[in-house]
Amino acid sequence: MTTSMSQSALYRLLTFLSPAFPIGAFTYSHGLEQVIDAGGVTSSAELQAWVEDVLKFGAGRSDAILMSETYRAAQAGDGAKVRELAELGLALQPSKERHLETSAQGTAFMETVLASWLPVTESPAAGVFAELTDPETGAALKDWPYPIALGLVSAAHDLPEPAALSAFLHAFSANLISVAVRAVPLGQNDGQRVLAALELVIFQVTEEAPEAGLEDLGTSTFLADIASMAHETQYSRLFRS
Repeated sequence: MTTSMSQSALYRLLTFLSPAFPIGAFTYSHGLEQVIDAGGVTSSAELQAWVEDVLKFGAGRSDAILMSETYRAAQAGDGAKVRELAELGLALQPSKERHLETSAQGTAFMETVLASWLPVTESPAAGVFAELTDPETGAALKDWPYPIALGLVSAAHDLPEPAALSAFLHAFSANLISVAVRAVPLGQNDGQRVLAALELVIFQVTEEAPEAGLEDLGTSTFLADIASMAHETQYSRLFRS
């Protein structure tokens, strides 16, 4: 898959999905810490299988669909639909900690963009961004699910949708791998081998998400959902989810 983009778009995409972008992603494990603690992931092979399932059948796929739907609604100047997608993105969370994971990261992402990276071009998407972030209009959203925030900002900054989706899924996967590197623990090279093995899976989800619709939303990663619930009462933990 190839995607052409301007140097400015590439620069912003690298910035928005960088581990250094201050959304606190490193503090969330998506329930993986509980799985590791219970002995469900003890090797790089088990980690690869776990993350691949989350990408193909869990939040990776669903969040990519939500991000794509948001991107296109913003491009069409449909602020009402973006608001509905934000409400849906929060309602779909299977546990308290997963709700925190998406809303805290999404809201922090939007706050940072507002402080440093406002859209520089006029477009319908930039207009939706202004409408939903200006507190004086009374339409501003307070809690942003992360994929909704990413979809809106990507559209407002005219970032190519396939590249933005791939970057999001790569960052999501890399963060889960980082959790396992620290908590299993695994070696850094083991983590990179897992990330390399997930390349085609990420491209597959990237290609499928824009072809799907809201009727295709849904997950079958029940163990991941249960792990996020169990993590809420885990006695000793490093991560917030």
